[in-house]
Amino acid sequence: MDAFFASVEQRDNPTLRGLPVAVGGEGPRSVVCAASYEARQWGVRSAMPMAQAQRRCPQLTIVPPRFSAYKAVSKQVHAIFADYTDLIEPLSLDEAFLDVTNNKRGISLATDIARDIQQRIRNELHLTASAGVSYNKFLAKIASDYRKPNGFCTIHPSRALHFIDQLPIEAFWGVGRVTAQRMISAGIHTGKDLRQRSEENLVALFGKAGHLYYNFARGIDHRPVETERERKSVGCECTFERDINDFSSINEALLELSDDLENRLRRADFYGRTLTLKVKFHDFQILSRSQTHDIIPQTSAIIHQIAIQLLDTIPFATNPIRLLGLSLSHPIPSHTLRQGFQLSLFPTEEWNSLVPIVQMDDDYDRA
Repeated sequence: MDAFFASVEQRDNPTLRGLPVAVGGEGPRSVVCAASYEARQWGVRSAMPMAQAQRRCPQLTIVPPRFSAYKAVSKQVHAIFADYTDLIEPLSLDEAFLDVTNNKRGISLATDIARDIQQRIRNELHLTASAGVSYNKFLAKIASDYRKPNGFCTIHPSRALHFIDQLPIEAFWGVGRVTAQRMISAGIHTGKDLRQRSEENLVALFGKAGHLYYNFARGIDHRPVETERERKSVGCECTFERDINDFSSINEALLELSDDLENRLRRADFYGRTLTLKVKFHDFQILSRSQTHDIIPQTSAIIHQIAIQLLDTIPFATNPIRLLGLSLSHPIPSHTLRQGFQLSLFPTEEWNSLVPIVQMDDDYDRA
C-alpha cells in the first residue's frame, strides 16, 4: 500500500487531500509514523523526528494515528488477496507476499492478477497500492518499491541481473542504513559491486547475512511464501519527554515496561527465554543487553528483576537515556512447554537460586 496510514487519513478526511500530512504525535519526542506523498516532496519520511519534519515542511499537518482503522483496512485488503490465493505471507499491515502460481481464478499471468488486485483496491477501498511481480520474494519486494506510488513493475528472469546491477545498495532488501554505510565504506555501491565480491568476503564483512547478500546479488532467493510465520519476539518501548539518567526514574520506567510486556505476552500467548533491554541514549546511540534463562520469564516481577540486572552493565550515569525497551525472544513452542518447560511463576526473591544465567549478549550501534 502507498503511504498507508497517511492515505487512509486523507481518504477518510477529504480536507486533508492534497496537503502534506504526517501521522504521529506532536510531542517533542514524537516521530513520523507515515508521511503522505505531498509531505515526502519536502523530505519528510517515516521514523523522522516530528520536530525535524516540521522544520522541513512548516505547513505540515500532523494527524494522530488511528491504528484500529488501519487494521480494519488491512483486513479488507487481505480479503481481496484471498480471492486469488491462500498463499499469503503478511509482512506488515500494508504489505504482503502472494504466491499466485496456482491461483483461484485460473489466471495464467501473474501480471494480470497484480493489476486486477490494484484495480479492486482502488475501486473498493479508494486507496492505491503498488505491485511488484517476479520469480522470487527478493525481486518482488524490490519491484514493488520501484515505481511508487500506484506503481507496477515486473522483473523478468532474463532481465534480473541487469536490474540488480543498477540498484543502489541502499535499495537492497535487508540492507539498513548502518549496513549500507558499511558496504559503501567497503567500496560496495551497487548490486554490480556486490556481485563482484566473493561469498567468503561478504561473510567476513557481514557475518551470516553475507550468504544472503551473495545470493541476492545473483537474483537467488529460494524462500517460499509462508502463510504461517512463527512470531520471534514480543516487546515494548518508551521514549521519554526528557532524557533521564537517575536510577529512580529509570527504575520506574522499567517497572511500567515490565507490566506492559507481561500483558503483551499474555495477549500473544508467547513464551520465550531471552529477555533484552534496549537503551537509546541522548546522542541516539543504541546499546542492548540480553540474558537467556532456563525458566521462561513471564511475570512482570521476574521481567523487572532481569531488567535491573541488565541495567547494571549499562553506563547510564554519564549517558542520559532517551528511550528504554524490553523484549522477549527465543520462542518456546507450545509442545515443548507440554514436555516439561516451566513458567517463571516463582516469587521474585527465589529467582536467583532457581534460574542460572545462560548467556549475555552485547550489541552497540548507532541508530
